[in-house]
Amino acid sequence: MKGGCLIKKIDFKYSSFDGKDIATTKYITENPIGVVQIAHGMAEHRKRYSDFAEKLTDEGYSVYINDHRGHGETAGKESDLGFFAEKDGWNSVVSDMYKLTKLIKDENDSIPIFLFGHSMGSFLTRTYITRYGKEIDGAIICGTSQIEAFLLKMILPLAKLEKLIKGQRGRSWLIDKIFFASSNKSFKPIRTKLDWLSRDEKIVDEYIEDKYCGFKCTTAFFEDFIGGMKYLAYTENFKTIPFDLPMFFISGENDPVSNKGLGVKKISENYRKIGIKDASFKIYSDCRHEILNEVNKEEIYSDIVNWLNEKNKTERFSK
Repeated sequence: MKGGCLIKKIDFKYSSFDGKDIATTKYITENPIGVVQIAHGMAEHRKRYSDFAEKLTDEGYSVYINDHRGHGETAGKESDLGFFAEKDGWNSVVSDMYKLTKLIKDENDSIPIFLFGHSMGSFLTRTYITRYGKEIDGAIICGTSQIEAFLLKMILPLAKLEKLIKGQRGRSWLIDKIFFASSNKSFKPIRTKLDWLSRDEKIVDEYIEDKYCGFKCTTAFFEDFIGGMKYLAYTENFKTIPFDLPMFFISGENDPVSNKGLGVKKISENYRKIGIKDASFKIYSDCRHEILNEVNKEEIYSDIVNWLNEKNKTERFSK
């Protein structure tokens, strides 16, 4: 099924539902057999996915990826990093993703669209498919996790209190610490505070040096984020997902976000329990959080391409 190669890389902005300009890159391949839309993670940006995107174009898939609100060039100035919106930020970002899907459909004639979400992008993707699952043809969920609703109910008042004290754009050191303080604990010897991202030291160093990475998010962001996680804590919210939507869950064995892969296994099982017919998973030995940036990333790229090609052959796409 292999198609062409990268023929165009175009940076552009599209206007979302409320007029917000969303910075985006599209990687266009020759005679594409499908499109992969990517949702990146927290405190990073779209340009970190260029290597993965070019691999996909080599295999016949065009790629579209935007910087979420409060991230990368969509945020623009430093004071807007880690801030979604004045209100309803989580749903605004999900709506941005849907607007991009519609743009992809306008620019591509009747080929499958797959949504790939990493980390925070995995939570956004899991929210997206409860609302717009019929708009895409498959979802790859990378580095995700599940926090119990009762724990989120305990954290949410702290986020609201911080927002009250510091304002919407105040930096939330407390909630950031609650979520990430223990991420590095299982890695010895510790070289940096972000060793948990990848075994590839070059990747970690580039992340640390990148002005669009690693920033502390705002109080309003964490209130939005916790609200999104809370929505995903209730399996009844999954029942609006099309039961024939194929899903592939992937994670590193040493990823602290996914509870060392155990969370990913549990989540995929939860989807199957409610009737999702195809919710497979794979845990990669020794890999940390950013499996697309791991030392064995070519293995992971290959598995993703094989999954995409397999789903491209199914009856769901032969209509």
